[in-house]
Amino acid sequence: MQRVLFFFLIGCICLFSGYSQKPKTYTSSDIYQAVQKLNFLGTALYIAAHPDDENTRLISYLSNDIKARTAYLSLTRGDGGQNLIGPELRELLGVLRTQELLAARSVDGGEQFFSRANDFGYSKHPDETLEIWNKDEVLSDVVRVIRNFRPDVIINRFDHRSPGSTHGHHTSSAILSFEAFDLAGKETAYPDQLKQTDVWQPKRLFFNTSWWFYGSRENFEKADKSKLLQFDIGTYYPIFGKSNNEIASIARSQHLSQGFGRTSSRGTEQEYIELLKGDLPKSNNIFEGINTTWTRIKGGKAIQNILEKVETEFNFKNPSAHIPQLLETYQLINSLDDSYWREVKLKEIKAIIEACSGLFIEANTQNASAVPGENITIAVNAINRSDVDMVLKSVKTNPSNSLHPLNKKLSNNQPFSSEININIPDNSKYTTPYWLADKGSLGMYSASKELRGKPQTPRLVKATFLLEVLGVEIPFEKDIAYKFSKPDKGEVYQPFEILPPVSAAIDNEVIIFSDEHAKEIPVTITSGKDNISGSVTLAHQNGWKISPESFDFSIANKGDTKTVRFTVTPPNNESKISITPTVSLNGKKYDKKLVYIDYTHIPKQSVLLPSEAHLVRLNIKKSGENIGYIVGAGDVVPESLRQIGYNVTTILPEAINSGLLKRFDAVVVGIRAYNVSESIAFKQDILFDYIKQGGNLIVQYNTASRNVREMNDLAPYLMQLSRDRVTDENAEVSFNAKDHPVLNTPNKITKTDFDGWAQERGLYFPDKWGKEFTAVLSMRDKGESKKDGSLLVAPYGKGYYIYTGLSFFRELPAGVPGAYKLFANMLSMGKNEN
Repeated sequence: MQRVLFFFLIGCICLFSGYSQKPKTYTSSDIYQAVQKLNFLGTALYIAAHPDDENTRLISYLSNDIKARTAYLSLTRGDGGQNLIGPELRELLGVLRTQELLAARSVDGGEQFFSRANDFGYSKHPDETLEIWNKDEVLSDVVRVIRNFRPDVIINRFDHRSPGSTHGHHTSSAILSFEAFDLAGKETAYPDQLKQTDVWQPKRLFFNTSWWFYGSRENFEKADKSKLLQFDIGTYYPIFGKSNNEIASIARSQHLSQGFGRTSSRGTEQEYIELLKGDLPKSNNIFEGINTTWTRIKGGKAIQNILEKVETEFNFKNPSAHIPQLLETYQLINSLDDSYWREVKLKEIKAIIEACSGLFIEANTQNASAVPGENITIAVNAINRSDVDMVLKSVKTNPSNSLHPLNKKLSNNQPFSSEININIPDNSKYTTPYWLADKGSLGMYSASKELRGKPQTPRLVKATFLLEVLGVEIPFEKDIAYKFSKPDKGEVYQPFEILPPVSAAIDNEVIIFSDEHAKEIPVTITSGKDNISGSVTLAHQNGWKISPESFDFSIANKGDTKTVRFTVTPPNNESKISITPTVSLNGKKYDKKLVYIDYTHIPKQSVLLPSEAHLVRLNIKKSGENIGYIVGAGDVVPESLRQIGYNVTTILPEAINSGLLKRFDAVVVGIRAYNVSESIAFKQDILFDYIKQGGNLIVQYNTASRNVREMNDLAPYLMQLSRDRVTDENAEVSFNAKDHPVLNTPNKITKTDFDGWAQERGLYFPDKWGKEFTAVLSMRDKGESKKDGSLLVAPYGKGYYIYTGLSFFRELPAGVPGAYKLFANMLSMGKNEN
């Protein structure tokens, strides 16, 4: 049932958003809505910390009801979260969640911005957050976005006055917004930005409050609301056939990696914002007293007169009847002195003219990618589906900057197509996510000033169609896309990528050597073009032996791969090094791997990352061989366990049965399995019986969600999950039960085994448990009480039940030696006794 619901939601999301599929087309109702938005000159910026923090109800209300230009600034890309739909974590998760935010904005009508802040994981206080982020640099990014976007009003998702009460990233986003509100209007603040932009002073700053921030609905009812604005965001839009909260639910459901797929809501729903800075509106109109008409700019009155008539007399049956008026408007907008509104409104008016005429223009290739220096063929397609006189004068392609004269009259409903050959210049940059191009720090990504704030890398290969419409020349710019068809999907569009001619990857990011024996390390070389020949080496540190020194290779066809195998011999002592496959090709060196992220609700992503693997020489002992791994929210722990010699069988929760489990020396439950699976709760009797008969069950962390809280038998004894966590990966760990087998058998665990952990110690520890459990470890973050619930062990029948909130799903893939030893001890519990 869980999987059926998931794929149903995927289907609904793709149906409504279409973001990753075909170019957007407009109905008459869509065009009318666009004309209304063209007639509104007001902007609103929503600010928070992560993807999925945004209030899609409010963003949709501002964009679709008020008609304001609306955007969401997410300070991070959500790299530090978990992933419920696949294996992507850290940088790759950030890429996935970036695209989910863009998909959400394509539904609710907003735009999207980011800062360079890296989501380094949960933080308990903004002081820690702002130190790791580099407060001044992130603050400069917020100021830059405000100056570029020029919001009249800013709305914070979180409260800057409550440090330590919620995620440090959350409070930090509000603190930075509160400071940036004033700084954006001062020439003395970040003056280097003024070479590319101008100062801007927003009029009002709000906090998007609710009863939740007051602790209860009862407290909220009693609270002073004199500085609060209130509005109903459940309004129904006949033009869309949907309520505002329906649109918001669909937008919210784009965050599938975070498990936010959900059913729609409808009906009256109140939203509240509290004034923090600026003058308080007398009504619930957030833009009260702010001129949001065309008269706010010089030369705007004439535009307003035309557009008000278009809006009042809009012809839903034949929108092309308005093109003469729209062309006059286009020319007036094009002559405006105000560069900000000229750029914004030119984009809007051109889209409306294109839609009113039924104009469809596109430039596609039959190749998903090309390399710098390569020649490609572009198919140009155009059709005018109106009686308006129209001539396709030329197509200009970039980055080659080549002009292709056409002078083709586009008669009503007569398709035109042509092919153009262009060259991708040798100095073209790769179209990988720009914030990953250079190495950043724990708290900050690196990005050039020109790209800061942008949601993604701008497409490099474009086609500009110059059309003459009723004697008026208008350029229409289109990204060149890869277009193809699949029997099970129909017509599909993907981003066209510029990629290197070769990439190399090692399948496993961490390779464990549990003894002194050599292993073969396969390196897979992928060709980005036809007919390449070169050599590959493994760059490494001393102390390890790798042979041969290099391999020569040849690959005939683009997209084909060749795998070579290096023999790696570890040292006798424990050691950890990094290796990098480096390809030499035509006098150049390439050391990147190419990773694809491909889900139906986002465009396919091509990501270049440093090609690197960690080799770990580990003196590890273990008991037992066969492990059953019950699938949870998605992690690579099974692969990690295979690295140290276990035979791991993955098990779907619905497939759990007694006959299957008795084959295993131990059974591990994947992270958040009880959160994402409906069926596992009904398998508890089978799991407990497995333990009684001598089995060893290890349950990894789950959140204290409603379905888990309502379970009375998550463990065979009393155990209550909480939100307790230790976020400092270097927090001191003490042993409550130093003689317990899990710390001694078959590997002796010492405090040094907790060195080098990644991102955190653990999360969602139980805070209450029965006397049958032994709380093995104790740890705490600075200034907090100790947390003893990270590792609980209890005998049950002939076996053991173990619950752990330790972040093994991060530590094992990171190659942390102590994490491997402790996990092996957990798997070995009871084996020596038997």
